[in-house]
Amino acid sequence: MKKHSRNFPLIIIATAFAVVISVMSFVYHPFMENPLARSIGIFFISMLSSFLMILFIKILVFKKIFNLLNTVQKFKEQSDVSSPKLPYSSNEIHNLSIEILAWIEERKSEIDRLKKLEVYRKEYLGNISHELKTPVFNIQGYVLTLLDGGLEDPSINRNYLMRAEKSVDRMIAMIDDLEAISQLETGELQIEPESFDIIVLLKELLEAQEMQAKEKGIALTINEGNKTLFVFADRFRIRQVIVNLIVNSIKYGKQGGETKIRFYDAGANISIEVADNGIGIAKVHLPRLFERFYRVNKSRSREQGGTGLGLAIVKHIIEAHNQKIKVMSTEGVGTVFSFNLKKG
Repeated sequence: MKKHSRNFPLIIIATAFAVVISVMSFVYHPFMENPLARSIGIFFISMLSSFLMILFIKILVFKKIFNLLNTVQKFKEQSDVSSPKLPYSSNEIHNLSIEILAWIEERKSEIDRLKKLEVYRKEYLGNISHELKTPVFNIQGYVLTLLDGGLEDPSINRNYLMRAEKSVDRMIAMIDDLEAISQLETGELQIEPESFDIIVLLKELLEAQEMQAKEKGIALTINEGNKTLFVFADRFRIRQVIVNLIVNSIKYGKQGGETKIRFYDAGANISIEVADNGIGIAKVHLPRLFERFYRVNKSRSREQGGTGLGLAIVKHIIEAHNQKIKVMSTEGVGTVFSFNLKKG
């Protein structure tokens, strides 16, 4: 049926040619013997010859167009980019034009995406080298001081060794975090979900961070502190997520501020929010906030400590639970991180 519909325009064109030739033969040879019969014969001969000629042209030209169209479609199927449904018609040339234009747009988008990834890769390599360079240079300085005579000085040797140990600990923490992210990305680090009371976990974590919060006069509160709320998730990994979010809210909170943990019923899930009224984050930084080593304020962030990988780990852990981490923030007002967990 499809072939008949494709050949239909050829029949129309061939018929038109035949009609023209037949009419001309009848008009210009009206006195020939039985001109009507002769014209009818010429009509069928002309129609057949016209159809064969156009069909021959179609085989030569249109077959190449069909092959080119199929090649473009195969390239699109192999692409990682999902393609929208295109408005096809019975005109193969029109379809080929649509396919090529769509393919060009996809390649352009892919090139733009690769350029952005290349920029991020360069930034990432620069960031990781800088992050590792700082503790390495610190250790080198402490060791050289000790070798230059500080080792025999009781007021220096122990102090410098303890400082060197802190730098080593920072490097180990960074390597552990990088390893955890890589394992989460590749699926090597398996999530082990269990049913547990998220309220109990939160109370433990808030108690652990209470001293740090008091130093900045920040109050830590839970809106559902007296309830029992079970979720089905990896307790250890969710502990990492919440610790990172609470510590960040304290680091970048205002003196005398507040960090609130809020819970909402979201059908089959529990929605969890960690909200603060701290310094907030500019909108320009939000799309890249969960990248490895990305820092909103580099100098201030490094002064606060940490590996620069906390939010990247948070993102990967939540995604490993088939959920998404969201952030809303306004400069000078505060920040809200939210994610869902399945009810337990």
